[in-house]
Amino acid sequence: MEIAQTLYGMADTKEIIEYTLKNDNGIEISCINLGCIITKVIMPDRNGLSENIVLGFESLEEYLENPPYFGAVIGRVAGRIKGAQFELEGTSYQLKKNDGNNHLHGGPNGFHKAMWDATTFETKDEVRIRFSYISADGEEGYPGNATIQVTYTLNNQNQFAIQYEANTDQTTPINLTNHSYFNLSGDLKRDVLNHVLQMESNQFLELNEELLPTGKFVDVADTVFDFRNGRKIKDGAESMAPQNVLAGGGYDHPFLLDGKIVLVDEESGRKLLIETDAPSVVLYTGNQLSDDLKINGGSARRHLGLCLETQGLPDAIHHPEFPSIVLEKGQTYTSKTTYTFKWE
Repeated sequence: MEIAQTLYGMADTKEIIEYTLKNDNGIEISCINLGCIITKVIMPDRNGLSENIVLGFESLEEYLENPPYFGAVIGRVAGRIKGAQFELEGTSYQLKKNDGNNHLHGGPNGFHKAMWDATTFETKDEVRIRFSYISADGEEGYPGNATIQVTYTLNNQNQFAIQYEANTDQTTPINLTNHSYFNLSGDLKRDVLNHVLQMESNQFLELNEELLPTGKFVDVADTVFDFRNGRKIKDGAESMAPQNVLAGGGYDHPFLLDGKIVLVDEESGRKLLIETDAPSVVLYTGNQLSDDLKINGGSARRHLGLCLETQGLPDAIHHPEFPSIVLEKGQTYTSKTTYTFKWE
């Protein structure tokens, strides 16, 4: 087990450091202190060939822009907030608009653009890096000074854990996630349409034309949203069901979770097991990735990667029937997601 550090580049006068967590079985997780961005995840296939299984960029300059949010921690609130505003304890708050009339993924300068402090820890059984950031009162329109910690831990059981923690001096919404795009084929040899996804989920949230939840929970039975026994991603990408068409040819939907998530690429033998205490996961199948986006494997294209964003439900601040994302002074927000890498 070890952590390697290299200078990734400079942003103004600040050093961007890339940290690579390595275990004894060929798993490597690389990340930078800009946005806690995961830049690479290296894992073997069934034949022992080690390749990258996430989408990313070649240079720091591209990560400073990062329109697809590759690999980044998202906050203060993941997903869209309708009208870029909300009311809390009798006060109305106006947020930055960066998705039409709405607020998306914490705003144009959300946590994905923040410079985080980093502390590393190494033992014989695990390596970990703790990122810390103080989001000031009024940042992107949010109330309160929020202290955020995100810890990445890799062990020799091939488990990679993301632990989120937040505190605030004023009531504020908090809903954190990681926005990595997975492609288990390795080095982007194929798209993800033939990946098989299994999720223990009985319901998903219906979306409107702005990709905001309507508030309606839909039973997955007898739909292409039923992943309980495993389903290929192409089922949704090729579906003419209104919700799949609305999402741009695929999925961009929150699913209520009742258990684990398993993603498999049968050709390489790679398998990703995801376990979380978050109430939901947003499945996004890269429907908006464009050919003119240059990435670490050449050019992007639709369905080249998929996101499994474990989090609270999007726009929950406007839906009292959803689990609350409001964090009060004196409380602590915590959430943990663990990824187990397997090949068979």
